[in-house]
Formats: sequence, C-alpha cells, structure tokens
Amino acid sequence: MTNNDILRRLRYALNIHDSKMIRMFARVHREIEPELLVAIMKKEDEQDYRPCDNRTLCQFLDALIIEKRGLKPGAGIPQPSNDLNNNLILKKLRIALQLKEEDFIEMLALADFRLTKTELSAFFRNPEQKNYRYCGDQVMRNLLKGMSLKLRGKS
Repeated sequence: MTNNDILRRLRYALNIHDSKMIRMFARVHREIEPELLVAIMKKEDEQDYRPCDNRTLCQFLDALIIEKRGLKPGAGIPQPSNDLNNNLILKKLRIALQLKEEDFIEMLALADFRLTKTELSAFFRNPEQKNYRYCGDQVMRNLLKGMSLKLRGKS
C-alpha cells in the first residue's frame, strides 16, 4: 500500500474533511496548502497526483494522536520520522484511537480477515525481539477496510 492509500482510507474511515486536515497538520507545525492536500488524496492514475512521503503520513498520524488524545503533559510536538512502516502506523493508530486487541480483531473480522491475538501482538513487539512480525500490506488494507465498515457502515 502506498502512503497515499493509507492516508486516503484513514481520512474516509474517520470522516475528516479538508479544512480539518489542514488544522490537524497545523497542530504539528506543518503548513499544508489545500492544493497539496488535494494532490496527495488523488489516486496514482489521476492528473496532478503527488506522492505522500513518510514524513507527511507520520505528521498526520501524530496530529491524529494530538487531536484525539492531546499531548502528554510536558511533551512537545513529536519529530516526524522518515522510517515509517506498517507496524509503526498500527502503533500510532492504537494510541490515537485508544484501540485494544479486541478492537483490531473485530475490525479485521469485519473485512473477513482472521488474526489471533498472538499474531496481532507480534506486530507491536520490538523488532529485535524474536517473536516480532512485520505487518504486511494485506493486514493493513483489511484493517483500514474494517475500520471504515465499523465507523462508517456499509456503503
């Protein structure tokens, strides 16, 4: 999955409009022009498409955490990472939306994808740990589909 796909699907599932996204990016000190926002929301084959880099997606996820949970007392705005992967995206979504294991499993089940608690917990482990497992695009795609179904219903 591309960062654009992830951002687009999250935006749909969470029902976030352009003006709110621009305000969210501002919370992490990222000024984003409306034209750029429209361009990164487009699909690859559409005119004026612009790829969404790791830094931009990371800033959106950090802004989502701040929007939903607020900043930790005494903490500053997190520095965006260029080393973004599906496991880190899952962690940030878990924090922002206060998701528990059961929530992840329920959303995946809504997308007809089965995952055990053990398999899920492997995604949240330290990469140095022997039971760590990389979260592939199939899991991410199904999670975002299930999230949309849970939050927005069937369309």
